[in-house]
Amino acid sequence: MKFFETSKYHSFKKSTYVSLRWIGIAGQLIAVNFVYFFLNFSFDFILANIVIFFGILSNLYLILIYKKSQLSDRSAFIFLLIDILQLSILLFLTGGVVNPFVIFLLIPSVFSSSNLSFKTNILLVFFTLFSIIFITFYSKDLPAPLSDHFHVSPYYYYAIPVSLIIALIFLNYFAMTFGTQSRLRKEALAKMEEVMAKEHELLSLGGQAAAAAHSLGTPLSTIKIIIQDLTKQFKGQKEIEKDIELLSSQVERCNEILKRLSLNPVEEDNFIDKDLTMRDYLNEIISSFKDISKKKFIFNFDQDSSKKKITKSIEIVYGLRNFIGNANKFSKEKIYINLRSNNEFTEVTIEDDGNGYPRDVLSKIGEPYLRSNDSRDKAKEGLGLGLFIGKTLLEKNFASVNCQNSKIRSGAEIIVKWKNKDLFNI
Repeated sequence: MKFFETSKYHSFKKSTYVSLRWIGIAGQLIAVNFVYFFLNFSFDFILANIVIFFGILSNLYLILIYKKSQLSDRSAFIFLLIDILQLSILLFLTGGVVNPFVIFLLIPSVFSSSNLSFKTNILLVFFTLFSIIFITFYSKDLPAPLSDHFHVSPYYYYAIPVSLIIALIFLNYFAMTFGTQSRLRKEALAKMEEVMAKEHELLSLGGQAAAAAHSLGTPLSTIKIIIQDLTKQFKGQKEIEKDIELLSSQVERCNEILKRLSLNPVEEDNFIDKDLTMRDYLNEIISSFKDISKKKFIFNFDQDSSKKKITKSIEIVYGLRNFIGNANKFSKEKIYINLRSNNEFTEVTIEDDGNGYPRDVLSKIGEPYLRSNDSRDKAKEGLGLGLFIGKTLLEKNFASVNCQNSKIRSGAEIIVKWKNKDLFNI
């Protein structure tokens, strides 16, 4: 299954934009003509309609000549700039900032903030700021007879553009922040779906092929994700060397797995072919890491821990493997895994003796693409995708996941907890 990366291209759907522009143009035509013909207000009616006509022409250009279904970042910038310019001229002709329709001047830049690049958003915001300031000091009077009765204090008059500028900055910052978070989460979810699709493909493989593919699933997925992010985010930056080191370690891991399989060609992977108890799940996962890691895994469990088998779940396996893999990666010598179970709950605790989570990202654990500002934490830093994928998969399977720094040891601690009625009915 091939997934196309389009998230790095900023664009939005042309048909939606064209429809919104038609609504805006229709509103402008109705307002201008209603005020002129029905209210008998006096203003430059012909020039106002000419300005609206240019908006109609630009929309027809999008429909008849611009053949792409998505507006590129550059094209969207040009047409949104036309929208700001057109509305600015209409406001210039009809009272400037005291025109009650001046609020619509904020719409193009806010509309772009969650869809287009940061550079494009900044340019549109500055152009909107310039337009607000310009029509504050240079504009024609309100259409007569409104201009004969509209007299306000300069304090009130200049408060209008100030409030517009504050609203412009706040709304754009708000939209850009949440738009960026939404894009990152969608991209991470897409990668998670890609990883899980690959895992589901393993079910159709048998014998030796299944064992090899399953063992290589996690590192190969990690390599693919890192390569994608290196290409997109870290080109030309010094920190790329640290990611390359991580990439090399994963390649070496794959080689070790292949070597192990070549020494035992009849090995079969029963791990994905039957239902297991949670204790057996963890034993199998720990065993897979012991073959490729020199660190010590300490597995403790209650003697009374449930022996009831869990329906085979790739999501649970992959989620636990991610957390245990992270503990193995960041630990110094030891990884502690504890299983507790009673009649109501089953709880898995994963701890390591590393440095723990950086304080500046601790409250955001579970979000994709986390980066610590502490240079000491960047040497073995990942992208946060492993935690994000593991947490998301386990929570989809009714688990509660709590990530924190251990109160007993120096490293990180992850507590995964299920209600038995949920766990055994998956």
